[in-house]
Amino acid sequence: MVQLQVSQAIRNEALGAAVAMVMELSILDLVPVRVGQSTSDSFAASHELIQSADKLGYTRYWVAEHHNMPSIASTMPGAELMYLGQGTERIRLGSGGVMLPNHAPLAVAELFSLLSAVYGDRIDLGIGRAPGTDPITSAAMRGHLGEGRLVDREGRTVDPVEQFPQHVIDTLSLMKPEGLRVPLHGGREHVLHATPAAVPGTQPLPWLLGSSGYSARLAAQLGMPYVFANHFAGGATTGMKIYRDNFTPGAYGDKPQTFVTVNAVVSPTKEEAQLRSEPFLLQMSRLRTGGRMEPLRLAGDDVRSVRTDQERMVGEEMSENWIIGDAASAKAQLEELASRFEVDEIMIQPVAGAMEGEGLHQDAARIQSLELLAAEFLN
Repeated sequence: MVQLQVSQAIRNEALGAAVAMVMELSILDLVPVRVGQSTSDSFAASHELIQSADKLGYTRYWVAEHHNMPSIASTMPGAELMYLGQGTERIRLGSGGVMLPNHAPLAVAELFSLLSAVYGDRIDLGIGRAPGTDPITSAAMRGHLGEGRLVDREGRTVDPVEQFPQHVIDTLSLMKPEGLRVPLHGGREHVLHATPAAVPGTQPLPWLLGSSGYSARLAAQLGMPYVFANHFAGGATTGMKIYRDNFTPGAYGDKPQTFVTVNAVVSPTKEEAQLRSEPFLLQMSRLRTGGRMEPLRLAGDDVRSVRTDQERMVGEEMSENWIIGDAASAKAQLEELASRFEVDEIMIQPVAGAMEGEGLHQDAARIQSLELLAAEFLN
């Protein structure tokens, strides 16, 4: 019995070591805006962050799409990547993600084809179904304010969310060399291609993003890579199982390709990490409880002077699913997460808050999180 327990312990230790050795780390960035920062400051800080990530060996860097949120500057992933990718050499650049119901498939296909023309085979096109904003802003994004509306060929009103599966297929087809066949009256067809034309071997790699079984099933059906939004939603275990159990081999691979996301704050000490986690925790708790949205507060007294007891308790509950700690504890938490979801890549959203006196054009604490994790996994 003792020998069995020792052997199991050795196997567990070996498994943990194997996970650590093959672990890939990637980054999700919302281009956060804190008090005193302009949007220009925030993009300068994120540009420095991706430069660091590229040198440290991170696999990919994705930017999100959110609208009408004072603490988030990232609204148009494709356009932002054209700037943020400048000076990088190896890291993959992508969207986490483009909220497709807000956009015409041709516009998305052309923008990401343009990125591929500039950056070659380093482009990921992450596609999501959520609006990424409030209902009024979402309606404005889709041209539905006033009398504006989308219609089909028969003049019937179309809901882009209901058309999401077809719009995904159309977007992918437009980026392929054979293009998309558009049916016309009289049985004729028109072949439409995204411009610039796709160069074989450099087309964007599409990923379907989701926080429910819906996207998991659709990704499996289309044979696409899939990412569960574990950084803000529960149910990743169910979503990943649905995806893996129903995956259909296709143009993007003969086996499931997936990873999970997580919010992370890594500092030299656990106490500092906890302190720096509070600005983003306040923002997320307000988002959940309908509180006032504003630029991110500074860590320390600035956050605590405005945070209510309810917001503190909601934040503490949410933080249980975050990676918060020093390098050693963060490593253990990430290895456990990788083992639990059977993945060899984790995308972290570095959300360490700034303190009084830290430069507006920099996110020193977020870069420090990347450096500490890279020392554990990538060096």
